Amino acid sequence: MNESAALEIPDAALQIGSMNTTRPASPTGDLQSIQVLAHLLQRLEENPRAIDAAQYRTVALSLGLMLDRAAPGQELSALLELFPAAAELYENRRYEQAGLCRSPLELAARAEVEARGLLARSAAPAS
Repeated sequence: MNESAALEIPDAALQIGSMNTTRPASPTGDLQSIQVLAHLLQRLEENPRAIDAAQYRTVALSLGLMLDRAAPGQELSALLELFPAAAELYENRRYEQAGLCRSPLELAARAEVEARGLLARSAAPAS
């Protein structure tokens, strides 16, 4: 596919957020929908020149809504391990409850130390 051409987004993927909610969705169906959108978001992240902002926003919002409704568990965790872009979205949407729950502890600790150092240096008087 030509990199400058827009990625084709299936109509079904765009309509997931507006599905009929009068009957409960099956957990397996939800995970399948999350997997489709997570794969699509990962492709968009890896090739940002092939999309426009509206396409990205539509996929991210639809996936975010699905992740908000998803029950935590091994299946979801395994899915998020496969798709880093979806894992980051999941973590950002659940930050109030879980913080950086999917980030490796060492990486999060190093980021905190670096942030504290930067704040200390910016607060110090100029020499």
